[in-house]
Amino acid sequence: HYSTMRKKINLFLLIFCKWKLEPVQLKMWNLRGISVQRYLGYTFFFAIRYNEDKRKGIIMKKILIVDDEPDIQQLIGRYARREGYETVSAYDGAEAVRLCRETDFDLIIMDIMMDEMDGYTACRKIREEKDIPVIMLSARGTEFDKLTGFDAGIDDYVIKPFSPKELMARIRVIIKRHEAASEEKNKSEKDICLGELRIDEPGRNVYVKEEKVELTAKEYELLVYLVKNRGIVLSREQILSAVWGYEFFGEHRTVDWQIKLLRQKLGVCRNYIVTIRGVGYKFEI
Repeated sequence: HYSTMRKKINLFLLIFCKWKLEPVQLKMWNLRGISVQRYLGYTFFFAIRYNEDKRKGIIMKKILIVDDEPDIQQLIGRYARREGYETVSAYDGAEAVRLCRETDFDLIIMDIMMDEMDGYTACRKIREEKDIPVIMLSARGTEFDKLTGFDAGIDDYVIKPFSPKELMARIRVIIKRHEAASEEKNKSEKDICLGELRIDEPGRNVYVKEEKVELTAKEYELLVYLVKNRGIVLSREQILSAVWGYEFFGEHRTVDWQIKLLRQKLGVCRNYIVTIRGVGYKFEI
C-alpha cells in the first residue's frame, strides 16, 4: 500500500545540528512519527508530516496567487501551504477573473504588470462580482501606484522584494479582519439595531444592552410591528388589526395593557415607545 500512503503523507528528512531542534518548529509543522539518529556529531530527524486540516475535515482557507513569475508563485505557494492554506495559481489577470467566477477564494495576491490584463483591471472586475480581499504585489512602489491600487479596491500593497514571513502575517491579519467584517455584516442584515435595542428576527430574540429580554409571542410581534413602522403614528385600531388580526373583537385597552407590559420589560428602552394622546403610539429614539 505504499503508493496509497505516499499520496496522503509527505516524508521529510530534517537535519539539525545537535541541540538546535526547537519544539516550536515541530508544533508548527505538525510533525509525527519522529525518529532520531546521531551520526558524526549531527542529529538526523526522520519525520512524517500529516496534513492535519484535511485529516480532521477542517476547511482550509484558499488563496489565489496571481503573478507571471514562476519563482514568485513557487515562493509564496510554499510559504502559504506551510501555514495551512490551499493555493491556486494564475499567471495573468484574465485567468484570475475566470478562476474567481468559478471558485470562491478567501484572499487574492495580485501582481500588477501582467499580460492580457493588468492587476488593477483584474481587481476591479473581481470586485464587481465578489467581495474578496486583495493584496497587491508589485515592484512599483510610487505613491501613484499605491493610490491606484487602493482605488481599485485592494486591501494592502506589498512592494517587491518582500519578506515571505511578513507577507504571511499580512495574509493572516487581512483574512481575520475580512471574516470579522463579514460576520458583522451578516449580523446587521439579520438584526434590527436601534439604540440599546437589538432584535434578532430569525431567532425571535430581543436584547436590551445585549441582555436578553423574555417576551411573550404577542409582545414580540407588537414590538416588531412598532419598530418596522418607526416614526409613524399608529392608531390602536391599526395595532389591533396588525398584531391580533381582523377577527379580534377586544377593546382598545388591550393595546394599552400590552404596551405597558412591553415597556416594563424593555427597561432603559421603554421611552422608545411614545404615547400619542388621543391617537395611539409611535416608536422613535
